[in-house]
Amino acid sequence: MAERCTHLDQVRDVQPRTPEGCEECLKTNGRWVHLRLCLTCGHVGCCDNSPGKHATKHNHSTSHPIIRSFEPGEDWGWCYADELFIEPAPHA
Repeated sequence: MAERCTHLDQVRDVQPRTPEGCEECLKTNGRWVHLRLCLTCGHVGCCDNSPGKHATKHNHSTSHPIIRSFEPGEDWGWCYADELFIEPAPHA
C-alpha cells in the first residue's frame, strides 16, 4: 500500500509572494536553479540544487510541510514532514 501525505490539510490557496523569483535570492542578488512554492504561505524559495537552498530553509524555520514546483509545466509536490513526492501537486 502506498504511503500518503498526512499534511494535505495544511495546503492553502496561496499566491506567490515573489512571482519573479526566490524571495531571499532577490534580496541578496543571489541565484537559483529551480523554484519551489510553499503551499501554506506562498513563499517562493530556491531548490536544494541552488546555492541558497531557501525552500528547505523556509521549511526548517516555519515547519510548513508542503511545497510544489514553481517551474512552468511541472505539476508535482514534496512533503518535507513525510518525505513524500506528490504527483500531481496538491491544490486547495
